[in-house]
Amino acid sequence: MKLINTIINNKSILILLLSSIVLISCNDYLDVDTDKDNPTIAPLNYLLTNTQTNLNEVTNFQKNSGDILAVYTHQMTSRNEEDQYGTKQNNPVVANDWNNIYLTFTDLETLIKQGKESNDFIYVGIAQLEKAYLMSIAVDLWGDIPYSEAIQLKDGIITPKFDDQKEIYATILQLIELGKTNIKTNKGLKPKLDDLIYGGKTEKWIRFANTFKLKLYNQIRLTPLFNQTDFDALLSENNFFNSMEDDFQFTQTANTTPTDERNRLFLESYNATQFSTYISPWFYEIMMGMNPTIHKNNKDPRLSYYFFNQLKPGVLPTELGDPITGNPKADYWDSDTGFFSIRFGSQGPWKDFSTEKSYTYPGVFPCGGRYDDGQGGVVKITSATGIAPHRILTYDEFLYIQAELILEEKISGNTSDALSKAVKASFAKVDQVVSLNKSTQTIPKLIGSPEVDTFLINITNEFNNAADKNKKLEIIMTQKWVATFGDPTDQYSDYRRTGFPVLANPNSTSKEYQLDNGNGFPINDFETTLQNPYQLSLYWPLSELNSNKKAPTQKTPGSYKIFWDN
Repeated sequence: MKLINTIINNKSILILLLSSIVLISCNDYLDVDTDKDNPTIAPLNYLLTNTQTNLNEVTNFQKNSGDILAVYTHQMTSRNEEDQYGTKQNNPVVANDWNNIYLTFTDLETLIKQGKESNDFIYVGIAQLEKAYLMSIAVDLWGDIPYSEAIQLKDGIITPKFDDQKEIYATILQLIELGKTNIKTNKGLKPKLDDLIYGGKTEKWIRFANTFKLKLYNQIRLTPLFNQTDFDALLSENNFFNSMEDDFQFTQTANTTPTDERNRLFLESYNATQFSTYISPWFYEIMMGMNPTIHKNNKDPRLSYYFFNQLKPGVLPTELGDPITGNPKADYWDSDTGFFSIRFGSQGPWKDFSTEKSYTYPGVFPCGGRYDDGQGGVVKITSATGIAPHRILTYDEFLYIQAELILEEKISGNTSDALSKAVKASFAKVDQVVSLNKSTQTIPKLIGSPEVDTFLINITNEFNNAADKNKKLEIIMTQKWVATFGDPTDQYSDYRRTGFPVLANPNSTSKEYQLDNGNGFPINDFETTLQNPYQLSLYWPLSELNSNKKAPTQKTPGSYKIFWDN
């Protein structure tokens, strides 16, 4: 009763208190910019991590265009539309890459703007290098793209124009230098674990910037955009990748929650309900030394690391093989190794059968899968760890770029020695990936083995005895193609600008595949066909053309070239 009287006697104070609470609550409600529970500005470290996670998805496998590009570079085959270069303008994985690039572009611009405002210039520089990389990939895939007017909704631009690809490349080269300058200021916050690629080590970002720029100059060296003075300055700086510890790659782990962090090619192969990542027999034959025009009789020691055969040698394909007649009923099968797959452009009678328990899978190196110990076995998601990085630009790839530039007399050096160094670094990279894979298998090292030493000697002899410069370039590009298995984006660019490696041609008058097991069921090359021209660029996504009034008329990808394509 006393409490009630007190409240009544002090009602004016109570009303004032309630009014204050209401006013304060209204002010807090309306003042959304200072709501600590719902910030409108993302911290720089969160933004950086997010941009790198998204960058990792671009041209990766499993829902991104790595699936298509791996077929276009003949390291994989498929039953989908990318077979026979048939990717359409409404292909969802192409649209996924387009959308991911521009969403990440938005985050990078936010990161750059906020970093400048807070004087955190290391973050600004890293974001500028990531932006340069993503835009170079976009140009390499599509040519002309929105750039100068992209992501400017705040300025009222909802239909950005498509800029000229050469002008975008020129801007990219400038952006790399600007990114380097900002990183070198060493001003502001220092990235640490939020930098998923280099852990905040700025010296590695500078080496990446220079190596990336060298890669771009190698691509444009036959175009008017090539600037000899700027190129010479880059060489004089002489601060490129020093070892595979500088590799620009995204580390994949065995974690499955809250998100699955395993290698995307591993998930697509080992965790798929329907098999879709077939190893190209053309790729296999080159590594086996079966192709009569390249690396003949020089078997590659990486075969067991690259491919896992579910079939033991001599065992017929489980689901189709006829043990009475010995007919494997296979589109492509090598009884000597157990390798089993389908051919590019195949119209054979056995191509479309479901034989998941027999097909060869990608191995421990490209995706963290199984090492092939010759014992076979049906694989599943628990058969391997899935721990293998998404390699984007690596030390061994840099060495191949050097070898090509030496051959083309753009830099000094001995091409044969440069090639040998690159190939050896490629073997070392396989060993590094295996050492971090946490496999329960016993997997031997490649470097130091007699097989690797012999292979290196044979490659050097083949190169030194090559008939002409063009053949030497083919050897360099073929070995680069083999080394970068699992990262087909640069392979796609390399093939378009050099014509190498030579790819399978179902319409060739000569034998396309050389394998004859001597079992009475030889491969019939007349069962393969090619109905579409090679796509020199990808279709612009139909969704972009339908929503953007400034978009050009859809291209013809068989004739629309990227400006550096010679």
